[in-house]
Amino acid sequence: MSFGPKRPTFKPTPYGYTRRSRGIPRWLLLLITGIVLGAGAVVFLQRSYGPQRLTVEQSEALRLDLNTTHLENQRLTADAKKINEEITQARQDQQTQSARADQMSQQMADMQASVSSLISAIPPDPRGGTPGIRGANMVLQDGELHYEALLIQDAPEGGAEAPIFRGEAKFVATGAWSNGNTGYVDLAVMPFEMGLFTTLSGTAELPKGYRIRQVTVQITPEGSDKISSTRTLKVAVAR
Repeated sequence: MSFGPKRPTFKPTPYGYTRRSRGIPRWLLLLITGIVLGAGAVVFLQRSYGPQRLTVEQSEALRLDLNTTHLENQRLTADAKKINEEITQARQDQQTQSARADQMSQQMADMQASVSSLISAIPPDPRGGTPGIRGANMVLQDGELHYEALLIQDAPEGGAEAPIFRGEAKFVATGAWSNGNTGYVDLAVMPFEMGLFTTLSGTAELPKGYRIRQVTVQITPEGSDKISSTRTLKVAVAR
């Protein structure tokens, strides 16, 4: 029993039309191509301009350099610490020395004040010369004359220190020989340099047969024969 006309069944033939499958889209190819080119460019830039990778030898050399630098840094740090300690100690020593210097300066000022007081109490040179021969000791002992003389300059007005004086002191003995004749004997010539005061002392051997009675001290400036001050003192005999 048929219910209607039959439709012919479709059978493709080799010569008939068939639908082709579609290929890869163009946009996908462009995308892939761009990714490849971009990756290649990155690799090129890294190799050309980026940091170079180190070899094993270079890495080892770098490690040794870093260790050396670390050790050097430790040494420099220790040296800096030592130097700082030395600087601190030097500052402490300087402060101590400064304190001692101030103390010595004060003691010197006190001594100068005491000396000035003592000098002002010493009787002046009777002849008024300067530097004046303020005092002297002439002692005969065992055939030798032991002499000592104190010279003091007159300080200028206003309490300033006396100027430096350079000169020489001549010691001349007056006495008699064994035949009774009076004679003069040059005992010593002593060059000296002084400020406010100085002390001249020494020992002179006397000729045999000479009996000394007194000694004259003469002070002359350096390079001059003019006598600045003179004083004659009796000789004492030591017992």
